[in-house]
Amino acid sequence: MGDFEKRFGKICRDGKLMLCAMDQGMEHGPRDFNETNINPDYVFEIADKGKFTGMVVQKGVAYKYDYANRYKTPLVLKLNGRTELLPREDVYSAPLATVKDAVKLGADAVGYTIYVGSPREAEMFREFAEIHSEAMEYGMPTIIWAYPRGKYVPDEKKPEVIAYAARVALELGADVTKVNYTGSSESFKTVVRAAQKTKVISSGGSKLSDEQFIEKAKEVMNAGAAGFAVGRNVWQNENPLKISEQLRKVIFGE
Repeated sequence: MGDFEKRFGKICRDGKLMLCAMDQGMEHGPRDFNETNINPDYVFEIADKGKFTGMVVQKGVAYKYDYANRYKTPLVLKLNGRTELLPREDVYSAPLATVKDAVKLGADAVGYTIYVGSPREAEMFREFAEIHSEAMEYGMPTIIWAYPRGKYVPDEKKPEVIAYAARVALELGADVTKVNYTGSSESFKTVVRAAQKTKVISSGGSKLSDEQFIEKAKEVMNAGAAGFAVGRNVWQNENPLKISEQLRKVIFGE
């Protein structure tokens, strides 16, 4: 078994993924956090106890908290990022780390955001192409956060546009793509079909009630998706381990 198969087998259990994401600190600033969950250690412990298949963070957090040596959930290192202070019309997510950095930090996969339809789309394509080439050399799985966004995208939640973004992830060689949910199982099936051999996972999105979130999870999985990358709906929850267990049952049928 090669490095890729070993790493992918860690973040993808029985063909399914359940990623805990905490890259919101850069993307949204501190507004998503309270006095408890602003501490990455709190979220990391949820990922371990909740049996997530991966923990998504930026390089600085993985480095400062010595993540790989202190926690058991496989690390997914996010390689680019942006703040929400800049306008969405000309949206761009800058490279912040390399695949080599991910290897040094003990990661089992890397993530990269591409804003499909942005005026700076071509830059992000070129940057991911270099990342993918380096990832193949190291046997590192790649995940594309595929978000239609920018002044040429009037409706970034339109199912056809999300399906287009998922197809772009396949064309670029990603092993997994994270996309926004389209609102129904039927429309999300078109996204999964567009991605073909690239596994599709849904964004957890903004905080929902437990019932709404689990219903959303059922719809996502019924569409043939491979799982979730969820942050706020877990670590903002009053009982994060209970909601993690409920999500795990939906994804893995436990």
